[in-house]
Amino acid sequence: MDQLHLSNADAQNNFSMSPPSTAVVYDTRRGTFSSPSLSWKRVTSSESEYSDTEGGMQNKLRSYQARVRQGALICFLSTVKSLEKKVLYGYWSSFVPDTSAIGSPHSVSLMTIALKDPSPKTRASALQVLSAMLEGSKQFLSVAEDASNHRQAFTPLSVTLAFSIRELHRCLLLALVAESSSQTLTQIIKCLAHLVSNVPYNRLKPGLLTRVWNQIKPYIRHRDVNVRVSSLTLLGAIVSAQAPLPEVQLLLQQPSSSGLLNSGSATPRHLNDSEWWRKPQLLELDGHSKDNLEVLPSEPCWLVHQCITIIVLPREEYHSDSDTNTTSSCSYEPSPVRLEALQVLAYLVKGYFSITQSFLLELGDVACKCMEEADPSVQLHGAKLLEELGSGIIQQYKSDSSVPPSHRIPVQLAVTFWSTMLSGPLPVALQNIQHPTLQTSACDALSSILPEAFNKLQNDRQILCITVLLGLNHSENPLVKAAAVRALGVYILFPCLRQDVMFVADTANAVLTSLGDKSPNVRAKAAWSLGNLTDTLIANMEVMGKSFQEEFSDLLLLKLLKLATQASKDKDKVKSNAVRALGNLLHFLQSYHIEKPQFRESVEDALQALILTVQSDVTMKVRWNACYALGNVFKNSALPLGTAPWSAQAYSALTSVVKSCKNFKVRIKSAMALSIPSTRRCYGSPEQYSEIWNALILALEKSEDTQDFLEFKYCTSLRTQICQALIHLLSLADSGDLPCIKKSLMEKGSTTKSYLLYYLNSKVEGDEAIEFSQPYERFSMLQETVKHICNIKAAPEYTVPIVKYLEEVMSSSMEAVMS
Repeated sequence: MDQLHLSNADAQNNFSMSPPSTAVVYDTRRGTFSSPSLSWKRVTSSESEYSDTEGGMQNKLRSYQARVRQGALICFLSTVKSLEKKVLYGYWSSFVPDTSAIGSPHSVSLMTIALKDPSPKTRASALQVLSAMLEGSKQFLSVAEDASNHRQAFTPLSVTLAFSIRELHRCLLLALVAESSSQTLTQIIKCLAHLVSNVPYNRLKPGLLTRVWNQIKPYIRHRDVNVRVSSLTLLGAIVSAQAPLPEVQLLLQQPSSSGLLNSGSATPRHLNDSEWWRKPQLLELDGHSKDNLEVLPSEPCWLVHQCITIIVLPREEYHSDSDTNTTSSCSYEPSPVRLEALQVLAYLVKGYFSITQSFLLELGDVACKCMEEADPSVQLHGAKLLEELGSGIIQQYKSDSSVPPSHRIPVQLAVTFWSTMLSGPLPVALQNIQHPTLQTSACDALSSILPEAFNKLQNDRQILCITVLLGLNHSENPLVKAAAVRALGVYILFPCLRQDVMFVADTANAVLTSLGDKSPNVRAKAAWSLGNLTDTLIANMEVMGKSFQEEFSDLLLLKLLKLATQASKDKDKVKSNAVRALGNLLHFLQSYHIEKPQFRESVEDALQALILTVQSDVTMKVRWNACYALGNVFKNSALPLGTAPWSAQAYSALTSVVKSCKNFKVRIKSAMALSIPSTRRCYGSPEQYSEIWNALILALEKSEDTQDFLEFKYCTSLRTQICQALIHLLSLADSGDLPCIKKSLMEKGSTTKSYLLYYLNSKVEGDEAIEFSQPYERFSMLQETVKHICNIKAAPEYTVPIVKYLEEVMSSSMEAVMS
């Protein structure tokens, strides 16, 4: 690697023959670079100081030298691609500039070649090497930071990398302005795209992306198609970089009129009536006028303008006035350009939906037009754009959304949008068996319908969606089948469908079919849908009561239980949702189910599968779901919890996890499961109760014992959940449990007291412990627990010390609050 690094002397000798670099000026008003002269790249024979013979020898010599440099860079590129990243980035400062003194003897880098080498191929080779170094550098560059002023005796790595990133932006934009070769220009823009994709702009001072944005605008009209494609790729990288970024949001809010007109580009094409998307949309939808939406700009942002123009409008070729024999020809942009524009639109919708939502119907029309075309790639990208539009609407209506209701897409507009899509090419794409990839994307798009909008669709449109998905669930293509069963898993959660017993049964049968598929991907999606299906069963049980349980087929329920148990032994991607479904199914069972002989064996097998999963060495996500599932099982009062042999096994598995699992989130979920049983009978014998109590006390002591630094952020949540479980156990204790409780409090009371005080006086951190989230609720719970202990008919030698201990905890808590 050291041999690959050019020495300063060699570099100076190498570039001494080349003319000085172009004077490039930065226009502060426009935020762009300009190059008054590029004469050094075009030396005519009349300007040469050599004779023809001497000039020929010089040209040959320069050509041979350029080939040597190209060969060295090709060798370097192979080395970069073969090295591990952690080794490669140890040489970062040797090849990437971190100062602005490009001409100084100590600043030779890859950018020196890209800016000063006279050979376009050599410049392109240097940029290819730099692109290879930047590709996959996100983790390495993630430490860069210059948002605050560093005044230290040394320069930390974060600041050095920030300098390097800024210098790369500066040099690449200089190269962009000075370059005349289309091939090299393409490499510069690709290199910028790799840079933008990996830089942590949220940790840097704003302004870098603005310069790139302003400088790249003219190039989407470049005569070379590869330059146009790479320019759109760069714009896609900008709008997808840590979206949403405030700097990019401001850039996107610039109107179309400030786009190419202010960037020195060619004259923009004339507007005509076919540019329907330029006109502000007027919404008159069942009483919902445009006043219901956020105040919209009179025209879309520049990037939306350009992408839609590239995708749906013919490209007009203009000729000079003197050329009277030619006529203008109209044709669409080449497919790669249109595909890249569609990709940029998808990124825009995903990251900046609030800006693109003003033209929801128009963007939907773009997606429709693309899906109607013959090119499968264009059809596919149109379907993906449609999916992003649907997902953007759904995100606005989520419970944790920060978008105020007045700024959301109105439900009636969403209904109009999806009615248009379902009357267009979407159903055709769903049934296009010649293009299974398109069918898959169309299924994903169909699953992104807003539930509230689906409820208001016409009945025939709802039936169309359901019928097509149920049919595609029998597709022979695994991608289509996986997408269809996943979409059914989305629909089963829709409020307007989940209480329809027939739809629930149809979805259950479809999921059962896919669970037996030979494709792991299909089984994983089917298991996810099975988890959603069983969530729906629980929701219906809580809302509709026994009427739904009695109406749901016992035979189908038994099939679900058996196949979920079988799926819990599958690969981890299947297993994680299978155990979630098992917990819900065992919670859903009623006494008359359990009493039936055909259910008894299946229930026992399901319980053993859950217990084994909690104890097994599987991924933490699977164990978390298994602990959650056992907690669901404990909620079912019809199960013989506390007396059945499997009870002791379940408690043993959970107590083992809460004491020793490396993952604190799994410990939290196990402690939560241990606090769910609602009666003392459920905890079994005094010996069983004692084991659970002592395990929780030990887990509280070990709540900070971890070798993984990342787990420390869950320490507080873990202690909160354990304290809650301990107080819950105390509130159910009877006389036989008091000796064990007294012994542990006398031996480890001081440590336990400090944790209990913190629990009583602090607010909940994280999202794990949601019950008794306020300090006054916890204090009230502890007061009720003390009353319960006082009312236990037992020897005073047990009750008095315990009550005294708890009263001291409450007293200390009140003193802490008062102080």
